[in-house]
Amino acid sequence: MARALVTGSTSGLGLEFAWQLAGTGHDLVLVARDEDRLRAVAEQIRDVHTVDVEILSADLSDRERLERVALRLTDPVDRVDLLINNAGYGLRGGFLEIGAEDHEKQMDTLMKAVLVLSHAAARTMVQRRRGAILNVSSLAGYTAAGPYAASKSWVTVFTESLAMELKDTGVTATALLPGFVQTEFHERASMTMDGLPRITWLKAPFVVEQALKDTAKGTVLSIPSVTYRTAGEFSRIAPRPLVRAMTSPTWYQRLQRRAVQRSRRKASRRKLHAPWQRDQEQ
Repeated sequence: MARALVTGSTSGLGLEFAWQLAGTGHDLVLVARDEDRLRAVAEQIRDVHTVDVEILSADLSDRERLERVALRLTDPVDRVDLLINNAGYGLRGGFLEIGAEDHEKQMDTLMKAVLVLSHAAARTMVQRRRGAILNVSSLAGYTAAGPYAASKSWVTVFTESLAMELKDTGVTATALLPGFVQTEFHERASMTMDGLPRITWLKAPFVVEQALKDTAKGTVLSIPSVTYRTAGEFSRIAPRPLVRAMTSPTWYQRLQRRAVQRSRRKASRRKLHAPWQRDQEQ
């Protein structure tokens, strides 16, 4: 039976990866910072699926704890066949509004952990001539929207280069580049994306299903939506001045203002058309 190690596995896409993999018979190694949530998720999965679920509590920005996870990937007996580097989080505020130490910790999770775990997994998998690595990146990496976008650009390019190095070894590397996905990511970063059109949102189950299919095929870049594939290609080839203009530091503020204005208009329309309001006014 195949075994998958998933980081950031107690919420968002990581949690969805865990459930879908368990549903296809994969044993799991779940990695996240909150041990209580890890235990709860593991118990829920065991109640539904007949798979082995192992947990590893680790803050991947901590080098010592990161090394524990890397060591687990090299276990020659309980082998890991699929590594999913999913752990990550956003920070609220501009680059200069946030302390350098917070940026550094975020980069350790988004980039250093991906590098260290991919290195450990790839070396071990190549020896067996079997395995796959799936790194969760983002279409934000094609933009100029701050350090988070820069880190995702690194993840994408790193995965592409790894895929080339692993060619003909029996091991593959795939980068998942979703757009906006309905998870708790934005909520945990104290962000609201209410100003975005509904069509831009993807469902987590769909994104994960497509990512796993692409990983099984050895696809290097997985972009699970025709709309986002088009947007990604545009962002990739568009002149950089245009990309910078479209993703300037004020884009989120503009989005928030539009969201507030839209909410006010909806509230105003409800007031005009509510019979009980009219009765009270008369």
